[in-house]
Amino acid sequence: MKAHLLFRDRDPLPPTRPGPLTLALVQDLDVAAVLDAMGAGDAPLREAAERVLLANSLSTPEEVLYRQQALEDCLGQPAAVRELYRIVVDALERERQIWGWSERSASSVLYRSLGLLEGFLASLRHALEVVRAHRATFRSAAFRQLFASMEAELDARFFAEADAHLRRLESRASFLLSATVGRGAAAPGYVLRTPPAATPRGWRRLGALRRDPHTIVLADRDETGHRLLGELIDRGLTPAAAALGRAADHMLQFLRALRTELGFYVGALNLHERLRAIGAPVCFPDLRGSEGPACAARGLYDVGLALRLGRPPVPNDLDGAGRRLVLITGANQGGKSTLLRAVGLAQLLGQAGLFVGAESLSTGIASGIFTHFRREEDPTLRRGKLEEELARMQDVCRVLAPGGLLLCNESLSSTNEREGSEIADQVVRALVDRGITVVYVTFLFEFADAWRRRARSDCLFLRAERTEDGARTFRLLPGEPEPWSFAEDVCRKVWDLPLPAAPPRAAAGG
Repeated sequence: MKAHLLFRDRDPLPPTRPGPLTLALVQDLDVAAVLDAMGAGDAPLREAAERVLLANSLSTPEEVLYRQQALEDCLGQPAAVRELYRIVVDALERERQIWGWSERSASSVLYRSLGLLEGFLASLRHALEVVRAHRATFRSAAFRQLFASMEAELDARFFAEADAHLRRLESRASFLLSATVGRGAAAPGYVLRTPPAATPRGWRRLGALRRDPHTIVLADRDETGHRLLGELIDRGLTPAAAALGRAADHMLQFLRALRTELGFYVGALNLHERLRAIGAPVCFPDLRGSEGPACAARGLYDVGLALRLGRPPVPNDLDGAGRRLVLITGANQGGKSTLLRAVGLAQLLGQAGLFVGAESLSTGIASGIFTHFRREEDPTLRRGKLEEELARMQDVCRVLAPGGLLLCNESLSSTNEREGSEIADQVVRALVDRGITVVYVTFLFEFADAWRRRARSDCLFLRAERTEDGARTFRLLPGEPEPWSFAEDVCRKVWDLPLPAAPPRAAAGG
C-alpha cells in the first residue's frame, strides 16, 4: 500500500543533507520564513515541507497539476486532512513509546510487533472512518487513489483475520510447538501450531487430578531448565515473529510515508491561512510555458517578506514571457532585491505544486533554480571578494543546464565598473545563449547598457521607480538603465538633509 499523494507513480526521494548551492538558495530567497509558516511551530511538519520543497520539486506540468489538484482538495476539506494527519502522527507516537528489548530474541520481536500492530490497526480503523465520511468531497486523483487503495486492502476481512491472529499470539500462557527427531536425537523443524479448541472447565478440573506421564514440570529455581525452555519456544516463534515483524514494518513504512506526504499538505494549509489572514493574495501558477522559466505575473510579491511584515508588500507586474534575461536596475532601496526574491520564490513554490504570492502567474518548468547573491567579506581573508564571487559562480555554472534559472543580486560588483561589467557580460551571454534564464539585479551601468545597445528581443529591462522628491514607490517598471543609483537620496534620508532645489537628472548616456 502506497500513499502517492506527491507523485502519481513513485515515492518521494529520501531526505538528504542539502548541498552548498541549496543552502545558498534557502538563504538568498529567505525560504526559512516560508518553512516556518508551514511548520507553525511543529518540527516534523517543517521537516516534511523542507524535504518536499527542496528535494522533490516537479519536472513536468502534469506532475504539477497532479499536486495542485491534491492541494485544492486540501483547501476544500482542511478539517478532514488535518484529522487524517493527526491520526497518523498519533500512531507513530505510540510506536516511539513502545519499549523494545535490547535483546533481539524471537519472543521480544513478537511481542513488540504485536504491540505495534494493535496500535496501527486501531489507527487505520479510525482513518478509514474519516475516509468514508469525506471521500465523496475529494476530487483529485491523488486522494481518490489513496482512499481506494485503503478501502480495498483494509476491508472487513483483513481486520477480522488480523484480530484473530493477534488474539492467538497474544496468549503468553502456553505455546503448542512441534518438532521432528533428527540425526543424533536432534530436534529440527520446530513449528508453532494452532492450539486446539479450549477444553471445558469441568474436564480441566478432572484432568488436573492426574498428571500426564509425558508432562515435564520445571522447578521454580531451575534456571537452566527455564533458559532451555525459552530457547525451545524461541525456535518455534521465529517464523511467526519474522512474519509479524515484516507486517509491522510494512505498516510503519506506510504510516511514515503518509505522515511526510500529508504533512506537506498540512504545511501548505498553514501557509495559506497565514497569507490569507494578512490579506495577501495567492494563486495556482500555470507552469505549462514552453520557453523555460520565463515568468509573467500580475501582482507578484515576496512571500517571505509578507510573512515577516505581517502585511502584503507592494506588488509588481512582470512581463517576462519569452525573455531569457531580465535586467533590474534603478535607485538604491527601491525594491529590486525584493522582486528578485519574489521571482525565485514563485518558481520554487510553483514547482513544488504550491500556490504562489501573486494574483496570476505563468512560467515554465526550470531544470534547476540557483542564486548568486553578494556576500560579505571573507572573515578569514583567505581570498579576495572577487575571487570568492568567481568561485561561487563557477560552482553554479557547473550544474546549470539548459532550461535553468539563475538569480543574481549585484553579482561580480566587488571590482571596478569596467572589470565587473566585462566579466558579468561574458558570463551572462554564455548562459543566455545556452538556454538559461537569468534575472540580474545590478548597478554595473556598462554591463546593463551593453545589453541595451544590443537591442535583443529576449532581454527585458526593469527599473526601480523614484519620484521627483526622491521617494521610493517599490514598484519596478519597464525602463532602460541609468548611470546612477541615487545613493544621495539615501544619505539625505539618513542625515535628514533637505532636498536640492533641482534633483539631478541627466541624459541616458551621461
